[in-house]
Amino acid sequence: MKESSKHTIEENTGYWLRRYHDIRKQSEHICEPLQTEDYVVQPVVDVSPPKWHLGHSTWFFETFILVPNYYGYKVFDPHYNFVFNSYYETIGARVIRTDRGNLSRPSVSEIYEYRRYVDEKMTEFLQGDFFRPEHTELLELGLNHEQQHQELLVTDIKFILGHNPLFPAYRKESFLKNSAASEEIKMLKFSEGVYEIGFQGKGFCFDNELGRHKVYLNEFEIADRPVTNREYLEFIKSGGYHDFKYWHAEGWDWVKNTKADSPLYWHNIDDIWMIYTLEGLKEINLDDLLCHINFFEASAFAAWKGMRLPTEAEWEVASGLINWGKRWEWTNSAYLPYPGYKRASGAVGEYNGKFMINQMVLRGASEATPEGHSRNTYRNFFPANLQWQFTGIRLAK
Repeated sequence: MKESSKHTIEENTGYWLRRYHDIRKQSEHICEPLQTEDYVVQPVVDVSPPKWHLGHSTWFFETFILVPNYYGYKVFDPHYNFVFNSYYETIGARVIRTDRGNLSRPSVSEIYEYRRYVDEKMTEFLQGDFFRPEHTELLELGLNHEQQHQELLVTDIKFILGHNPLFPAYRKESFLKNSAASEEIKMLKFSEGVYEIGFQGKGFCFDNELGRHKVYLNEFEIADRPVTNREYLEFIKSGGYHDFKYWHAEGWDWVKNTKADSPLYWHNIDDIWMIYTLEGLKEINLDDLLCHINFFEASAFAAWKGMRLPTEAEWEVASGLINWGKRWEWTNSAYLPYPGYKRASGAVGEYNGKFMINQMVLRGASEATPEGHSRNTYRNFFPANLQWQFTGIRLAK
C-alpha cells in the first residue's frame, strides 16, 4: 500500500469515527432529562417510546453494516431484530407499530447496554481492515437515519409529556431557538417560466430528492416567512374551525370527528390561550411562529386568507429568498417520485419509495432538526391529518 493512500484511509477513518460518535451521543443527550418511566410511553400509534428510537437506530447499524460486513460479528441479542425492525419486510417479522408501548422489556438499561456494545463494535469496524470505501454510502445513510430519529425523539417526547395531565417540563431552560416573527408578511413575486428542482452536486441526499428535472411554473407569489400564532388566532376567532367552506371534505370530517378547535398543544384556560412547550405550559407568545398543525388546518387557513399553500416546486424555487428552517412547511404537493426515480434493491429500497402514496410533502426544516440535517431539496412527508411534527404554514397565491 502506498503511504499517501494509507494516509487518506486513516484520515477517512478519523472523520467517520468522529461523525459516528458525535451523532450517537446526541441521541442520548436528547434523552438525558427523561425519567425511566418516560422512555416506555406510547400515547398514540404515531408516537414511539423514546427507548424504541434508541434501540431501532442502533439496530440499523448492527443489521445493515456490522452483520454483513464485519466478519465474526456476534449480534447482541437475536430477538432484537424482531423488536427493533421498523417496516423492513426484507428483514423479516417485527413487532407491529401499535405494540411498541407494550415493550416493557428489554429494559432501558439493556437498550443503553445494546448501544454501548454496537458502538464498540462499530469503532472496531471503522478502525479495522474490513472497513472499505464502498461502505461509506451505507454508513452515511445510517447517520442520517439516526438524525431523523433525533428529531422524532424530540417530537415524540413533547407529545408524551404534553399529554401528561401534569404538563411536566422536558427542560426548564429554553431548548429550541427563538422563532418569533414581528414583521408583516411580504409576498415575493416569481415570474412564470421553466425552473429546475431536485438535488445536484456532492454531499448526501435521500433517494427521493434525486432526479433533478425541469418544471414549468405559472407566475406566483409566496410569503417571505411562515404564519404566526397571532395570525392563526384570528382564524380561530373568526370561526374558522366551524365553517366547512374552508376545508377539504376529509379535513372537515377530521374536524367533526376529533372536535378540533385549535392547534395541537393549545389550551383555552379561563379565556387565556395557553400552550404546552418543552419548558412546560405557558401563555402563548402571539409573535411565535405557528406550530403543530396538520395539512387540513394549513389548507383551511390559506383558504380563509384567500390564498393557498405553495407547491413543493414553488417552495424550492423560492427557497433562496425566503426565511425557512424553523418549521416544516406543508406544501400542496402529493408525495410522488421524481422523473426517473428508481427504488434501490434490498431493504434500503424500502426507505422512501414504498411510502409514495396518501402523503403530502413538507419542505424546510424545524427547530428540532439536527444541525447539518437540512437542505432546500429535502422532501419530508406525512399523512394530512398528523399534527405532532413541528409543522407550520407558508402562504402562496
